[in-house]
Amino acid sequence: MDVQPIRDKGKIKQIKARMISTGAYRDYLIFTLGINSGLRISDILKLKFGDILEANNKIIKVISIREKKTQKRKSFPINNRIKEAINFYLDNLSFKYKLDQLLFCSEYNNKAITRGTAYRIIKKWARGAGIQYTIGTHTLRKTFGYHCYKKGVDLTLIVKLLNHSSESQTLNYIGITKDDMDGVYTNLNL
Repeated sequence: MDVQPIRDKGKIKQIKARMISTGAYRDYLIFTLGINSGLRISDILKLKFGDILEANNKIIKVISIREKKTQKRKSFPINNRIKEAINFYLDNLSFKYKLDQLLFCSEYNNKAITRGTAYRIIKKWARGAGIQYTIGTHTLRKTFGYHCYKKGVDLTLIVKLLNHSSESQTLNYIGITKDDMDGVYTNLNL
């Protein structure tokens, strides 16, 4: 099953707006963090409050983790969208947290949500926005890569951001097809 990125920015806005309007701030933070960082869901789900907050509960400027899959260090600045999502989440928590506590706990107990739960969250909101193609937890990471590419970020940099081994792997991963590449020739018309 090859999941797809969310290519339509309007769908991304729709998903985020519905999450906010229904008070699904945990889901909003997972989604926003994923599409703005390129982190794997396994790395998002293991985040603790201390990974995003200083001791004085101020949001840190850079998230720094060790990736579960590659064991490589990854650090990235928190952009305004992630900061906004963190603030929504923190402002609407129904419990007192500690910095060593997991950021994404189940609504029913104090245990981490599973990858399966994250999948159901992402799928629910995508289907609610009318997205019918194959969606999964990797959709968030692929969406990050796809929109970086579409914004003109150098492919070599995207390869590094996603910890891939080649440009062709990254193009395939983010869903850039031969038709997309052929469109450059047919639409250039200099």
